Order: sequence, then structure tokens, then C-alpha cells
Amino acid sequence: MIIIHASIRIQPAKSAEFLQEVESLLAASRAEEGNISYDLYQEAGKEHSYLMVEVWKGPEAVDFHNKSSHFQAFVAKARELLAEPLGLNVFNGEQMKTAGQ
Repeated sequence: MIIIHASIRIQPAKSAEFLQEVESLLAASRAEEGNISYDLYQEAGKEHSYLMVEVWKGPEAVDFHNKSSHFQAFVAKARELLAEPLGLNVFNGEQMKTAGQ
């Protein structure tokens, strides 16, 4: 399982446009076969800062996603909206057993 945290800081004047653009990315990414979850969170106390948390079945799923037309279109548009370069952290994880399993 691959977990990606993308830190996104948007230009203040572009926040509404970012939120509109990201909706189609979220929906299309969640529909991908290799996606486990794809969520956007606003950072507490930081009005124009977001964290995208993605969970994928494996590296092949990430590669497919990165080449998808919806992701490529979002990346091209995001260049106009970002206040600073994206921060990216990628983790290799595995499902942990929970109590009762």
C-alpha cells in the first residue's frame, strides 16, 4: 500500500477556484481501480493550506493515476493556483490488524 501526503498552499485570491478544480480530481481519483482513499483536508488554523491524503493499492496504481488525464489536467491548472511548490511525502505501508481480528 502506498500512502501519499501532498501539502498544498494556495494563493489567497485563488482558493475558491482551487476548491472548484479539486472536486473533479477527487471524484475521478476515487473512481480509479487502484485507489483505496483520496481525501482533501484543510489544515487547522491555515486558511489557504490543504493536505491531500491518498492511499493506493500499490506503485502500479500510483503510476496509473499520475498518468491519468484528470490528474494531468489538475497539475497543469494547479500551477496557476499554488502559492509555493507542492510538498510531497510518500510512504510504503501495510494494513495493521486491529483489536478483534
